[in-house]
Amino acid sequence: MINRNALAAVTAALISVSSGAFAHDEDANAAGGRTPAKLGHVNFPTTCDAKVQPQFERGVALLHSFWFPEALKTFNEVLKADPSCTIAYWGIGVNRLLNPFGGQPAENVLLQGQAAVDKGESLGAKSQRERDYLDAIATLYTHDRAPWRERVLRYEIAMEQLTQRYPEDREASIFYALALNVASDPADKTYAKQLKAAAILEPIFAAQPDHPGVAHYLIHSYDYPPIASKGLPAARSYADIAPSAAHALHMPSHIFTRVGAWEDSIATNQRSEATARKNNTPDEILHAIDYQVYASLQLAQDAQATRSIERAQVEAARFERNAGAYALAAGSARYALERGDWRAAAQLAPRPSKFPYADAIIFFARALGAARSGDPSSARKDIAELARLRDELAGRKDNYWAGEVEVQRLAAEGWTLLAERRNGDALALMRKSADMEDASEKSPVTPGRVLPARELLGEMLLELKQPAQALKEFEASAIRDPNRFRGFYGAALAAIQAGDSAKARAYFAKLAQLAAKGDPRPELQQAKIYLSRN
Repeated sequence: MINRNALAAVTAALISVSSGAFAHDEDANAAGGRTPAKLGHVNFPTTCDAKVQPQFERGVALLHSFWFPEALKTFNEVLKADPSCTIAYWGIGVNRLLNPFGGQPAENVLLQGQAAVDKGESLGAKSQRERDYLDAIATLYTHDRAPWRERVLRYEIAMEQLTQRYPEDREASIFYALALNVASDPADKTYAKQLKAAAILEPIFAAQPDHPGVAHYLIHSYDYPPIASKGLPAARSYADIAPSAAHALHMPSHIFTRVGAWEDSIATNQRSEATARKNNTPDEILHAIDYQVYASLQLAQDAQATRSIERAQVEAARFERNAGAYALAAGSARYALERGDWRAAAQLAPRPSKFPYADAIIFFARALGAARSGDPSSARKDIAELARLRDELAGRKDNYWAGEVEVQRLAAEGWTLLAERRNGDALALMRKSADMEDASEKSPVTPGRVLPARELLGEMLLELKQPAQALKEFEASAIRDPNRFRGFYGAALAAIQAGDSAKARAYFAKLAQLAAKGDPRPELQQAKIYLSRN
């Protein structure tokens, strides 16, 4: 149950919102000559005083680009200027959910949102439409603390009803499309809800090409391997629609990652990181860095990846959301694993956080590193930690992340069995890991799994002298995770061992082209030698 004393305290603070309960005065920034933010265009009619309408719509634009601190300030400034603008409490309620793809927010943030929604509903809005918006967001702020997944599904229904009640209200349709994406099932390979969201958004995108939320949520709708190319128009537009928002500059890389456009991903995330630093939003800094590290490692730009990881470490004490915790854990793990530095992976230091699935990344890297460097006994200690974290997530009814950690545990166990020369059992577990991972989708919090399980299956088959089957697995993995350095290299080795010189040459050529501007790696030297002789 919600802590009633804490909720009362937050409500009291919210009642005195004119004193700045959630925000410091923005006027100082304006007086200092701050350049007006470029956030795109939003049209959200309200019953509020006309003098606050532009500011309210600015707040909604900020919501659409997930610029949460600035949006919070903006809605509170609206309430200072017009305390009767009850719909602004809806804005705060949406805001305190933070990134809805990240799951339930932390307790203190949830209490702020609950207090705002309670306050808005107790005051009553001036129109039925505004009351309906408040009622819809209230489904995510239930005092009975229903499981998050249940709330998300209730919110999806509430937003669908809102669009049916107000069919001409494009903002309702846009927020409904977001709700559909958040409520989608990662195991649904028809992408039914995502495509339904896209069908809602595409006509609005044609009519309002400068709307930040439409471009943003189209990218999320198409952020899946079979349909990623459909998201390229939105990806190419969003950064220009809202260049003042770090998240808007980052989001195109979701599609760039899906199609393996690594240089484009690095470029847009460098802009995102710089903007996030200007905006003082450390989670956005770390999120952009995670995508840079992933892309840099595919290009063998290891020095650049190292510099990115070092910049991330500077922000280690400032993050609040899951994106920050994930990025900090993933950076060092990716650097060791993508380069096949198994001993370095085995020696990574655990990084405890509030997010067990972020913590699991390090234990997975340690276990895999230990197993592949010949130390199965050490690997088993980290595998036990993965099991513990899986069970903790399951106990929280976070089935998605419990499943993701189980995929890692199975892979680590498989490689440990291989180190113990239990080859049949090892291969069975590694195949189970790959199949389980394929049955779901990656979370938007990450550019990609730390290592694709099917790619790891291909590597295990190489170890077991089954190159023809290994090649099939590398090629299958590339459908979901294209243009990966280790994928090309593994496919080339498998083709050589299978006696397919044409494919070996093709894959080594792709590897050489991919990393043409990269740092020296043994794999690249091997490719160069092979290509010179064949």
